[in-house]
Amino acid sequence: MRRARLAAVTVLAASLLLAGCGGGDDDPAPADGTQATTTEAVPETWPLTGLPAPTGGATLEHPVLVAKIDNSFSSAPQIGLRHADLVVEELVEGGITRLAAFFYSELPKRVGPIRSMRASDIGIVPDGGTMITSGAHAVTFRRIEKAGIPYIRERTEGFSRDDSREAPHNLFAHLDELADTIEQAAARPADYLAWGDEAGFPGGRPATRIAAKFSGAHTTEWSYRGGTYVNTNSNAARNDRFPTDTVLVLRVKLVDAGYLDPAGNPVPETVLKGDGKALLFHGGEVVRATWHKDEFDSTLQLSTAAGELTVPAGHVWIALVPARDGEITFK
Repeated sequence: MRRARLAAVTVLAASLLLAGCGGGDDDPAPADGTQATTTEAVPETWPLTGLPAPTGGATLEHPVLVAKIDNSFSSAPQIGLRHADLVVEELVEGGITRLAAFFYSELPKRVGPIRSMRASDIGIVPDGGTMITSGAHAVTFRRIEKAGIPYIRERTEGFSRDDSREAPHNLFAHLDELADTIEQAAARPADYLAWGDEAGFPGGRPATRIAAKFSGAHTTEWSYRGGTYVNTNSNAARNDRFPTDTVLVLRVKLVDAGYLDPAGNPVPETVLKGDGKALLFHGGEVVRATWHKDEFDSTLQLSTAAGELTVPAGHVWIALVPARDGEITFK
């Protein structure tokens, strides 16, 4: 079972200066009779973006919800991505990709289309996170449960089918309703990445156009415009795209998941553990790095020859591109 990483909010208590009994006035009270107090607020940030949150606002009564979203042409238009804090894109069978969209600071009423989870998600879902899924293969269910990852699958409450769309691309999750079914005390999840600021980003070679080739069937493309990376072949409507501040590409190992899809094709599994090469795109520039993750539920670490590399706070799209057959081009 995974460890529950609960990062409690630290608050410095007020210091009360009181005169001692029976003797002396070394620490007299203010002339107006009030007590002297000193309070220092500790700044809070959202765990999935590193961005500032309202005081106490990053400690909520629900876990990180990770929705598995269809990313095929049949998913258009995807709903709810603009409300996500972070997105991870992974390869699935048939050479297409699927999205793991992370929701914490906002829980939209409608997200989807929701599809099934994969064993790859064991290294993607953070400690304490809950998966939102249509279902899974029996092999995947066993592995997800063995890893101690909670999930909520399709059921009447919190899910609905859109009859105007073709199944299986018509299932949607109502995250606000699903969150109400989870009993959890208020807690702030651990940071998903090592967050930094603009000043800590070393900068590098200009890179305003990116192409991440996951397979011969799918390439995700971005163009840097107006300070953000626009996914130019997104399946979401223009006003519902994920607001990408940073693109983080991780070159990952693929293995056989151990079963076949309905068409008889082997299902690939991304192994997000160990280490590999990375590219961090931010501000129209790219930095080459390496990534490291001790265990599936460990925090991802990035580094360069100069030392630790932090990710500028903001909305990050993580692309898990196969190290062997995938390809990254940029200019």
